[in-house]
Amino acid sequence: MPLDYAKSSDEGTQLLIAQWIAPMSGPLIRDGGVAFSDGIIRAVGPADQLRHQFSQAQVTDLGESVLLPGLVNAHVHLELSTLRAGAPPARFVDWLLRIAASASSDPTKIKETTQAAIKEGVAQCVRFGVTTVGDISRHALLTRPLLKESPLRVVSFGEVLAMAQRRHLLEERLVIAADQLAKSDRLRIGISPHAPYSVEAEGFRRCLQVAREGSLPLTTHLAESLDEARFLSDHSGPFRDLWNALGAWDENVPRFDGGAIRFAKSLGLLDYPTLLAHVNYCDDGELALLAAGRASVVYCPRTHAYFGHPPHRWRDMLAAGINVAVGTDSTASAPDLNVVDDLRLLHRLAPHVPAQILWEMATTRPAIAMGLESQVGSITIGKSADFLAFTAAGADPLATILETDHQPAHVWIAGRSADILD
Repeated sequence: MPLDYAKSSDEGTQLLIAQWIAPMSGPLIRDGGVAFSDGIIRAVGPADQLRHQFSQAQVTDLGESVLLPGLVNAHVHLELSTLRAGAPPARFVDWLLRIAASASSDPTKIKETTQAAIKEGVAQCVRFGVTTVGDISRHALLTRPLLKESPLRVVSFGEVLAMAQRRHLLEERLVIAADQLAKSDRLRIGISPHAPYSVEAEGFRRCLQVAREGSLPLTTHLAESLDEARFLSDHSGPFRDLWNALGAWDENVPRFDGGAIRFAKSLGLLDYPTLLAHVNYCDDGELALLAAGRASVVYCPRTHAYFGHPPHRWRDMLAAGINVAVGTDSTASAPDLNVVDDLRLLHRLAPHVPAQILWEMATTRPAIAMGLESQVGSITIGKSADFLAFTAAGADPLATILETDHQPAHVWIAGRSADILD
């Protein structure tokens, strides 16, 4: 293949060569290499040509390895990283109540717990080769300064909950969610109206309005539970039990017939590049609505399995042209933040789906979903030098990785080894 490179001096250039390069923007490159400097990819192509072009570069030979772009986890709750899933609950609402019961009301304790969780979550991401995350943060004023100093690239979605007796908190929480004080080259601010059972229609409209005005990323939990449609329609079922347990219900919450996805459509969420987390329940009509819109779906396979939901329609969504990414959710519903293990579960569930498609769901597709496709998601000139390397041989190394329990042998973020970052 012809050499693809951007002209630059050899000074400070590093060259990684491996048996395989998986750019994700195109086919695998056998005996390939990637040249980078100042944290930016300068060239991708056959190793022998790159050695000649960058004759003074510092060369690292990875041998029988496959080099991939840094992984992108589009849906994670880093501030829950000190929690453990435990036994699956009888109902999703029981799990929510368990999470609520674990939260402290003491500001000092909240700060300490949040700091510990962010440290643990970031460490797991780096260890598993995740270099970019879409993080949902209820305590954005605490998490964002920590994430700004982390090695990760982050879209920090400030979480907004405002319903029933708590609807008066909408504007206060939205201001915090959309606050740009911690914004940097590596940390982007987004908004997350939590879910249809915790934010009313007007709250969603306000979040969408602020997102549109500021060109901010937007995400929400949608169709995560079959009980959402019932709650929206007549305020009954487990989510009503949740509000009764919280002691914060009132009868002024609007109703909506048609389910969570049609609810999102009615609010304009599907006409914006919204990240829809989970979408575990979706009929054919709703699938058509998603396909006609601009929203992406973030499917969390191990969390989906933990709650015992019926099979997810991710393959139907892909076939319909919907952008589907993979996320981990949190360690409160999954064993860890290893997004590759989520891909491995998909590979076991659907072995006929090409491995390249699965890896796209943790690279190019989540990058598009978060509006970061010009920076991350593929090994392409001009993008960040974020990589991970697995020891893998054979004709299809991407499938080989999914059929083993191997962890990344090396990780780089913005051209720097994770060993240095640690």
